[in-house]
Amino acid sequence: MGMTMTQKILASHAGLPSVEAGQLIMARLDLVLGNDITSPVAINEFDGNGFEKVFDNTKIAMVMDHFVPNKDIKAAQQTKQCRTFAKSFGIKNYYDVGEMGVEHALIPEKGLAAPGDLIIGADSHTCTYGALGAFSTGIGSTDMAAGMATGKGWFKVPSAIKFTLTGELQKGVSGKDVILYIIGKIGVDGALYRSMEFTGSGLRSLTMDDRFTMANMAIEAGAKNGIFDVDENTLEYIKGRVDREYTVYKADADAVYDEEYVINLGEIVPTVACPHLPENTKPASELHDIIPDQVVIGSCTNGRISDMRKAAEILKGKKVAKDIRCIVIPATQAVYKECIKLGYMDIFIDAGCAVSTPTCGPCLGGYMGILADDEIAVATTNRNFVGRMGAKSSKIYLASPEVAAATAVAGHIVSPEEV
Repeated sequence: MGMTMTQKILASHAGLPSVEAGQLIMARLDLVLGNDITSPVAINEFDGNGFEKVFDNTKIAMVMDHFVPNKDIKAAQQTKQCRTFAKSFGIKNYYDVGEMGVEHALIPEKGLAAPGDLIIGADSHTCTYGALGAFSTGIGSTDMAAGMATGKGWFKVPSAIKFTLTGELQKGVSGKDVILYIIGKIGVDGALYRSMEFTGSGLRSLTMDDRFTMANMAIEAGAKNGIFDVDENTLEYIKGRVDREYTVYKADADAVYDEEYVINLGEIVPTVACPHLPENTKPASELHDIIPDQVVIGSCTNGRISDMRKAAEILKGKKVAKDIRCIVIPATQAVYKECIKLGYMDIFIDAGCAVSTPTCGPCLGGYMGILADDEIAVATTNRNFVGRMGAKSSKIYLASPEVAAATAVAGHIVSPEEV
């Protein structure tokens, strides 16, 4: 019986000739990731279990991004604990104020994820690195502690759903619209503990940033991971970033899938997920009556330079509508610098946007954009659950950078071609 991409990676890392769905395995890890919220819990478990060394100080990454720069004393204490641990064990990939970024944008940017890798992270959106043909998945802080100490982790091999992409994206449509369309089609539990595997001729129409966005939101369909075929775009992205050997895995022709979907990218339109689930999707053109109080452009889902470019192209020479707060957050320092170099910062500020240093901040209702009672946000983030960005009575509409920027200008939800 053939294996999927994910199953081949897991088999290799478990030292087995093959694996099958449902099988329990122990596999070696290529990277263990944590942030300023989840790492302290892992550190407590690490210390509490008497571990005295990490398995490899080059294969652990800690990125201070959720509440950094620190928003209060508790956040400062958590970051201090991470900083102390990283220094004690010589953690090479520790990123703090001034050099950090939103973790799932920073890790690929730094070349810490590569095709064929097995990566775990104490953050649910660790599935982002599947865009590079890696198996990456979110785990709990206890598993992070065990991973840091042993370099291994337990896994139940997932079955898979195959998504064959055809056609090309229309103008104004991006990877965010594609993944929202798919989640709307299969539901937030449609891929529960399964691998979402993307292939097909339509991949040529998707940039790496589109793929990062889609893999990032695989968890919003309940998936264990999302993973893309490795092609010339992937190899071009990692050139000059990844300085080590890696392995490209391809699914066998006779790999078994629970379900298969064929998605024509040319049929997808700018799409918005309405409150309070990512599956509650509608075309942006049908939501003109939604007037937001706040627009957020950023996050691990849509804070990369292409996202900034798309927003800047729409905002150039225009003003944010009266009574709307527009917050722009480049995902990494490198993206921030590139925005300055390309003049995007002038465009954002002249349009009336607030621009922040990299942080997760408003996405999880942390800081830098908390919603008050009954307020509405249009955000390029990944979740719109009740109370996700602030007050329980607030509402979140998930959208692409193009829709978000167009909405900020129009004063109500619109498709990008409408402004």
